[in-house]
Amino acid sequence: MILMRYADDIVVGFEHEADARRFWDDMRKRFEEFSLSLNPDKTRLIEFGRFAAERRARRGLGKPETFNFLGFTFICERNSRGQFLVKRTTRRDRMRATLKRVKEELRRRMHEPIPEQGAWLKQVVRGFFAYHAVPTNGPALRAFYYYVKRIWLRTLRRRSQKDRFSWQRMHGLAADWLPQPRILHPYPDKRFAVMHPR
Repeated sequence: MILMRYADDIVVGFEHEADARRFWDDMRKRFEEFSLSLNPDKTRLIEFGRFAAERRARRGLGKPETFNFLGFTFICERNSRGQFLVKRTTRRDRMRATLKRVKEELRRRMHEPIPEQGAWLKQVVRGFFAYHAVPTNGPALRAFYYYVKRIWLRTLRRRSQKDRFSWQRMHGLAADWLPQPRILHPYPDKRFAVMHPR
């Protein structure tokens, strides 16, 4: 069994389906003793892991289901050598919400000097990358970086009807102010080896 918990969010993994079902029933009964219940929209039993794809293929089903936890979507994947890999990618709805807030705030700051806008955006992008820059999430980081640049460009173009702010100039501004998308966190097994050397 493996358990991941943060505040009131929990993910529990079992090797055998029977163990998972027994745990689910016991947890439901325990919650009922305190007049609590599991959220039916967020609580589900899925087949996930190293052999999930093969087992589902034998039964004629599609790819293994994914699940969301702490702002990431977890996906069963294979690396370039064909080995099993848990892929973590930023949840699309969370990224869209963040970009929407960036757009609204830039609209409010539209007429501030470019260095002030750049300094604020630098903080936002650095904060996003500090949390989301995990292995296997490179495409999402690059997408976030691109859309922040695009939103900033459109905001700068709206400052004046005559303004023809070019993408070339935008690339220069982004290079000056925005952190480049890169993976900042190690793979979980590397982190575990540092904390628990043998």
